[in-house]
Amino acid sequence: QASGTISVSITMKIVFLLATKPLSFFPFTISHTARLPTDLLVLTVATAETDGFSRFLRSAKLFNYTVKVLGRGEEWQGGDYMAPGGGQRIRLLKAALEEMKEEQEKTILFIDSYDVVFASGPKELLKKFQQSGHRVVFSSETLIWPDRHLEDKYPHVREGNRFLGAGGFIGYLPNVKTMVADWTGEDHDSDQLFFTNIYINPEKRKSINITLDSRCRLFQNLNGALDEVVLKFEDSRVRARNVLYDTLPVIVHGNGPTKLQVNYLGNYIPKVWTFETGCTECHQNLRPLTGIQVTIGVFIQQPTPFLAVFFERLLNLQYPKNRLKLFIYNQESHHKKQVDSFLEGHGGLYQDVKVVGPEGADTDSISSRNLGLDLCRQDKQCKYFFSVDSEVVLKNKDTLKILIEQNLPIVAPMITRPGRLWSNFWGALSADGFYARSEDYVDIVQGRRVGVWNVPYISSVYLVKGDVLRSGIPDYDLFSSDTQDADMAFCTSVRSKGVFLYVTNMHTFGRILSVENYQTKHLHNDLWQIFENPVDFEERYIHPNYSLIMKNKLIETPCPDVYWFPMFSEVACDHFVQEMEHFGQWSGGGAVDKRIQGGYENVPTIDIHMNQVGYEKEWHKLLLDYVAPITEKLFPGYYTKCESNLNFVVRYKPDEQPLLRPHHDASTFTINVALNTKDVDYQGGGCRFIRYNCSVEAPRKGWSLMHPGRLTHYHEGLPTTGGVRYIAVSFIDP
Repeated sequence: QASGTISVSITMKIVFLLATKPLSFFPFTISHTARLPTDLLVLTVATAETDGFSRFLRSAKLFNYTVKVLGRGEEWQGGDYMAPGGGQRIRLLKAALEEMKEEQEKTILFIDSYDVVFASGPKELLKKFQQSGHRVVFSSETLIWPDRHLEDKYPHVREGNRFLGAGGFIGYLPNVKTMVADWTGEDHDSDQLFFTNIYINPEKRKSINITLDSRCRLFQNLNGALDEVVLKFEDSRVRARNVLYDTLPVIVHGNGPTKLQVNYLGNYIPKVWTFETGCTECHQNLRPLTGIQVTIGVFIQQPTPFLAVFFERLLNLQYPKNRLKLFIYNQESHHKKQVDSFLEGHGGLYQDVKVVGPEGADTDSISSRNLGLDLCRQDKQCKYFFSVDSEVVLKNKDTLKILIEQNLPIVAPMITRPGRLWSNFWGALSADGFYARSEDYVDIVQGRRVGVWNVPYISSVYLVKGDVLRSGIPDYDLFSSDTQDADMAFCTSVRSKGVFLYVTNMHTFGRILSVENYQTKHLHNDLWQIFENPVDFEERYIHPNYSLIMKNKLIETPCPDVYWFPMFSEVACDHFVQEMEHFGQWSGGGAVDKRIQGGYENVPTIDIHMNQVGYEKEWHKLLLDYVAPITEKLFPGYYTKCESNLNFVVRYKPDEQPLLRPHHDASTFTINVALNTKDVDYQGGGCRFIRYNCSVEAPRKGWSLMHPGRLTHYHEGLPTTGGVRYIAVSFIDP
């Protein structure tokens, strides 16, 4: 055994081996009192405190590693991972080691930090190191870099990776000092090549006693090994498991172009999120909400439904308006009226307002986003920039507070599209930098995993720290790219600076509208959104008490077999009336009517048909979704497809058509919705059912009457004596 008593049953075999093999044959130290070295020091180079470095320190602190950081405050001259470099790391390491006393058993772990996570503690690391039987152990890789011509000089291994990785090694202090003693290179020279030349030199390899962690027991380099590594959840901890060698590495390193993959693993390892605890770090390092100034950037870049509601929700955000500045970019002339209306009514509440409008503006959508961020960057009082696109539906009034409290560099509230797996973040990227689905994406979107997630892409709505704008991503142009759209370019720019992007689904924040098929040819275009954005249509246009009809039996019976229930909101009623008046082509009320089959109307009204304003399909959808369920409840055994032979809005005026003579409707049943209010908009009016001598003289705005059509409910429209009365009528058959 590596540390402990040797079993008597194998004593003879060990004696035989000792007699026939050199000590270097054994993979571990054979000693009755074998013990682990306890004096471990972790050395790493970090010239800047990036988000990745903070993650590294958190994982080290969790396991009580002793870490010494080299190079703080220095300018980095070692290049990047895309090209050979890193010599600065060896220079700093060599200088640090020269200051240390020679201690044979002192162990040095030299490791990258920006893209490294500890998955376990020093005890396991040191045990595995001792079991190697060598004085220095390097991480290993499947790929040779930076000089593939050296491949033939590498010693072969019995199993595992053959090539050295310079991003991590562990060794005893004297051996490590000897290994770096000959370094005389420049900061931009390759550390990988330096260590490779030592390793492939048989004499140096033997004298220093170097080996590779070929089976990834200590170190897991991800480059070239992504298919080998999976998450392993165990007892409120998460490990990375190498399925090829069935090992549990202590250290996970996103070397080379695998930064996004280590970010994904870092969402879990070592105890960030587990099935038992959920998110363990989501409530740490929170920021108090005291006097924090925020600039809100609103971007209207295409015709957008329900924009008036968007501004209502913006106004309802629970945050002191005197601590908010507004930057509004509106690319659409169609929406100038809504923007002006909002600012006229509420602009004075904000600390400052800047508007870039569509008329004569040279600013395009990309420039506007750069400008918005720079307004905060240049304002030292601006602590955060909150970017929100006009198609975002923020239902949570505390969204801004929640995001600020998270105290993250860039964080987005997760929003989704109802009934779909679409969201405003990507869990992974494809090889060409576009969307790819991560293994946990569906669980996050559907709320089975709740937390704060490091992701490669966010869009539509997010919060950026002002300090990050000023120091982490100070470049003015973050949104331009020849190959990517603005959001992708922004995320690429941010990631290239080592700044993490987060999304949180710890709260329900809202959703995003579909804007692809939004038309602007009507007065109230939102009325046509019942197909594209049914949830928003319902919130805007269906009576707020409609959902209570079945639950609380919110249906009245003012006359026999006449049912009365809430259907439309007041806004819907107003918009239908205004839409019809805007269209303006009211019928003359004569019997000859070319709009209907046969061309003759027995009981004519002054009206406009729904198909005249292009609302026939939408009205049928409305009947199916909101009338059919009630019909089937009130008339058991009757099922309707709501195939209506006539849908129209009627106008009654004393000097035009004040009433309607007694008649039967050409329908199985009829609905009649009041679109305005008696004694406010008109006087008189109502409907009288003659057989029952029963009248509904004060119909409520937005409420619908439903009654049989052909046989029993002979009825008349009572005279309108003042003002103008509007009703929406459908003859439904069957």
